[in-house]
This record gives sequence, structure tokens and C-alpha cells, in this order.
Amino acid sequence: MKRFAPRMVPLVLLFALCLTARGQDASIDQLLKKLPSPEKLVKTPVQRALEQKDPAMEDPMVRSITSSIDRWQFADAWRVSQKLMNRYPRSAAAACLHGVIASAFRHYGEAVASFRKAISVDPKFAFAYFALGDAQASQGHFAAALPNFQKLTRLQPNLYLSWFYLSACEEKLGHRQDSLTHAKKATAVSPAAVAGWIQLARAEIGVKDSKGAFNAVIRAADLSPDDADLLATLGYTYINFNRVNDAIRPLSRAAQLDKQDFLIQSQLGYCLLMNGQTDAAIDHLRKGTKLKPDYGAAWDHLGLAYRKQNRHRDALNAFERATQLMPTFRLGWQHLAEEYRANGDTANANRAAARVRAMPAVASHKTRKR
Repeated sequence: MKRFAPRMVPLVLLFALCLTARGQDASIDQLLKKLPSPEKLVKTPVQRALEQKDPAMEDPMVRSITSSIDRWQFADAWRVSQKLMNRYPRSAAAACLHGVIASAFRHYGEAVASFRKAISVDPKFAFAYFALGDAQASQGHFAAALPNFQKLTRLQPNLYLSWFYLSACEEKLGHRQDSLTHAKKATAVSPAAVAGWIQLARAEIGVKDSKGAFNAVIRAADLSPDDADLLATLGYTYINFNRVNDAIRPLSRAAQLDKQDFLIQSQLGYCLLMNGQTDAAIDHLRKGTKLKPDYGAAWDHLGLAYRKQNRHRDALNAFERATQLMPTFRLGWQHLAEEYRANGDTANANRAAARVRAMPAVASHKTRKR
């Protein structure tokens, strides 16, 4: 990313990621943070404004605007777009182009006025309703944005972005069932649009349908076989549904695409360990601990893998490190106690076992967020 880039599409949809030590207690809504945000998957408003069919878009000033944007000279683009709008007072496209550039600079009052001008010039200009709703949503004015997205779906019912943005807006307003209905419409209109399936997963979570959200994530991943974040999210979700073997394939691909992600490497190692592929598990777990030495879950899993190979000294070191990082993780102390006994250290084994007995049966430890 260069030194400055104005925001082009708001409505960024994020969740918090928080996996437990075994990677099985996180809910699917928490795992969805790793999904690509929708603005990575749809055209920006500026690009869409430039594509409008209007005589004003043939003016040489438009080339000047695009050139300024290409050179990251956004202030120049804003000034020229204002001149273009003034030269073509009856051009809805010129008004919209100036509006989206003003919105990129968060000059929302100016942007909203431009979009409303475009609508007054052409009440059936669908893009103007999209841009106006987008600007209002950017300010958190979702109730004001909603009618514009509703109008957009009436003008362009076969455009999945119409339903996508309407669903996102309804979600922000807490209209969960409406959000789900519109998200389903988006995927029906354009089954190949990844962003639609991502929004559907969010909407399914809104109505507490984890299975529906899971299925939507699977569809999105099928459409994006080279997206490491999406594949990783699918893998984590498989783990969450106790389908560890199914998690190996997407996590393996994600690990190839993103070799520096400690969580992908560590969770793949865990899955391989549970699948009996101990050598491969150790390889990925060691990568995970190298990438993030304070990620205790990977150390605990690494200890289990070493134990399977009868490498008890290595296992002991790994369990000691795990308990240092996760002092309230009961199972980690149990592993450590067992490994002390395997190494003939009865005194330390008894002390670790005493720690286990002093802890509640259900561990309270949560791993750190990424």
C-alpha cells in the first residue's frame, strides 16, 4: 500500500478471532474474521462511476481524473471532478463521480449533495442510489442508507451487489431475518460471487444458524481456491465442527499460500497429529512455534507429537514451555506431569499433578488473539 489511499468502499465486515488451545471451542462467527473483506471482491465506487454511459464521461477531464488517481494525486482528482460536474450540470454521472471522490476524502456533506443532485437529474440512475447509500452507511447512518439500497434493488434486481449491500445494511440495523433473506437473494442472483457467500455466512450467524454459515463458507472457499485467509477460515471451522480430517486439505493449501502465518501452520500441525501423521505434524508445529514463540497451544501439541515418537526429552521441553505460556490450562499441566514421569522425575511429576488437581475440570485459558 502506498503512502495514502482514501477509503473507497466502507461496510467493512470483521469478526474477532479467538481460538482455544485445542482449536475446537471457537464459534464460527469468531472464525469469520479471516474471511476476505467485501471491498477486496467488488469494484470500487470510483471505478463504477467511470464506467457510466454519459457524454460527460467522454470529456478529456475524465482522463485527467483517472491519471491523477493512478498517480495517487487524489486532491487533483477531486478538484478536476468538481470542474467536470460544474461543466455538465445536467450530467448524473459527472455528479456521481465527484461525489465518490469527495466521499473517499470523507467530505460526506459534499458527497451526499452530489449524489442527490444526480438523482434529481435522473431519478432512475441506479448507481446514484448505491453511492448515496454507501456514503450514508459510511457515516453510520444506516437507517438513512436503507431506502437507497432498497431503491437500488428495485432498479437493478438482477445485480447481486444491490442485494449484497441491502443485506449488509439490514444487518447493521439489527434486521437479521431481512439480512438473511437479502443475502440469499444475492447468492441466487450471482452464485459465482464470493462476496455474496461471505455475506450469507454473516447473515446465517445473525440468526444463529452455524450450519448454514458453515455451508456458505464452504461455497466461498470453493470459489476462491487460492485465498489463504478463506481456506484457513474453512479449516478452522472444520476443526470447530470436530471434522479434523476434513480440515487438513484447506489448511494444507493455506499453508502453501501463506508460509508466515503461525496459526495456519500450528492448526495444520494439530490436525495432522490427530490424523496420525506425526512427522508432518511436527514439521508444521515447529514452524508455528518459530513464527510465534509465545503461542502456547502449538507447544502443547508439539509435546504430544514428540511423545508419540518417544522423544521424551523434547516432549518435556515442549510441555514445560506450554505451561509457562498457559499457566491456567489444566490439560497442559496434566501432559507435563505425565511426561515428568516418563522421564523418571517423580518429584516434578507430583508437583505438576498437584497443579492439575487444584484446577477446575474445565480449563479457563484462552489463547491470545492474533
